[in-house]
Amino acid sequence: MFHHGTQTLIDAWNRLPDAQRIPSRVSIDPAAFGPLLPQVFVADRTEVGAKVRFAGGWVEAFHGHALSCQPWLQLWGDDSRPLVASAILQCFREARPVAVVAQAGTEGLEIAIAPLRGPDGRPSRLLGLYQPTTALARVMTDAPALSARVTIGVGDLRRAPLALACIDGRRVA
Repeated sequence: MFHHGTQTLIDAWNRLPDAQRIPSRVSIDPAAFGPLLPQVFVADRTEVGAKVRFAGGWVEAFHGHALSCQPWLQLWGDDSRPLVASAILQCFREARPVAVVAQAGTEGLEIAIAPLRGPDGRPSRLLGLYQPTTALARVMTDAPALSARVTIGVGDLRRAPLALACIDGRRVA
């Protein structure tokens, strides 16, 4: 069971038009997040993770600095980066949200991420929400690197089923 804020992002994403595959970024209504909007971020998908495009005031205050254009994986400790990169890939591959259970020092967080399509129609954006699970200070100067504990795919897999294909008589998948 997720924190109410995490569930709010998951439910808002599931209500988007075309959520049976990956919905478009333009279909997001920021009002759907209400008081959670300062905890939301949007990132561009990159080959090795994601680069922050926009981060709400709470997210930037939590990290203690502006995040625009910063690689999101740099906010994570070295040991956590492969798991978080895998979670980003999983949410696009499976066309569903993924929750990352994390810590920053002694502070607990759930970070929900969900895939979106960019203006060109390709899945290239990441919608995310930081949800504290412990009582946090609003501003963390010298915030410790995030540490991922576990990732969880949320909801049904929405990718197309695999099919056998043949090229020049060879089975290729």
